[in-house]
Amino acid sequence: MRVLMTGGGTSGHVNPALAIAETVKLNVPGSEIAFVGTPRGIENKLVPKEGYRLYHVDVRGIRRKLTPSNLKAAYLAVTSPYKAKKIIKEFRPDVVVGTGGYVSWPVVKAAQMTGVPTVLHESNAFPGVAVKMLADKADRVLLNFAKTAEYLKKCPPEKLVVVGNPLRSGFSENADRAAARRAIGAEGYRHVILSYGGSMGAERVNEAVLAMMRDYTSKHPEILHTLAVGSIEFEAAKKMFSEYGLEGKENLRLVEYIYDMPTQMAAADLVICRAGAMTISEVAMMRRPAIFIPSPNVTENHQYKNAAVLADAGAAVITEERELAEDIGILRRRAEELIGDDERRRLMGEAAGSFAVKDANRRILNELRRLTGK
Repeated sequence: MRVLMTGGGTSGHVNPALAIAETVKLNVPGSEIAFVGTPRGIENKLVPKEGYRLYHVDVRGIRRKLTPSNLKAAYLAVTSPYKAKKIIKEFRPDVVVGTGGYVSWPVVKAAQMTGVPTVLHESNAFPGVAVKMLADKADRVLLNFAKTAEYLKKCPPEKLVVVGNPLRSGFSENADRAAARRAIGAEGYRHVILSYGGSMGAERVNEAVLAMMRDYTSKHPEILHTLAVGSIEFEAAKKMFSEYGLEGKENLRLVEYIYDMPTQMAAADLVICRAGAMTISEVAMMRRPAIFIPSPNVTENHQYKNAAVLADAGAAVITEERELAEDIGILRRRAEELIGDDERRRLMGEAAGSFAVKDANRRILNELRRLTGK
């Protein structure tokens, strides 16, 4: 099976594409898989690291204000599908799979123009712009939430299939916590806290977690605390980390990005993170208690809605950005309370596990096989 994957900009689009690629590679011997991204997205770090070929198409997101960059973006939106055609002609895919982000637009559109079967995967409840533009002509639109179909009314219902979110093989409810802790060098710690705000970074999350490190975990050497701050926020976070006197604290780790997320999450007693659909799926599969800090800057406030589903079931605690603005210490207090209550964390993990879709990868592979006959 020859599969051309496209999706990028953030890890929320790239990681599901990598998960689908891994599933195909493991289950269809001899498959050829390549990716298409932009020259600027995080796919340039993540895709080559996994050994896949990465093509580039220059395409950019359109902002709401009329600016010179918007004129460039509009021009690329029109011309980029024709450039993507050259990639399709060279690679000769049996199917093109788009997982969202604006780079999906030219590649999937080019495939539809040339008669190559196309599949879209939408992880969020509210579909992104690229998916909405491409869905009616796609051969399959794979959904994480059944509710997403309500926003894709132009797409024939028989093409919409609820499959869940694809996850890398390391995400498993049976992950070996002891082995994970050995792998990250956490054997000597009583507790492990994992915190992150997304691949690009989240200023409010970083500020709150750094304050928590200063006021709480730096004073508890028995707790190993890792914060991934994202590429855009890395320098600012490093400066704050130094100003707070946190450099040299062996139990505190500040990194730009977490490349071994399944291992880090398997080792964690508590996860502090955003509430994107992929993150929710990972937390659920790993059965980890979480404090979610939903991004308020997303369509339909969908991250809060994602988090509320788990919080209502007792699987997570929500801390909104407005709460952090009013009282930055609220995150520290909530984390301290959870770290001090082993039984509550155990019950939260069990509740989170009830939301895991354990056969999402198999369902997606089956759809690709039906389309390609391979």
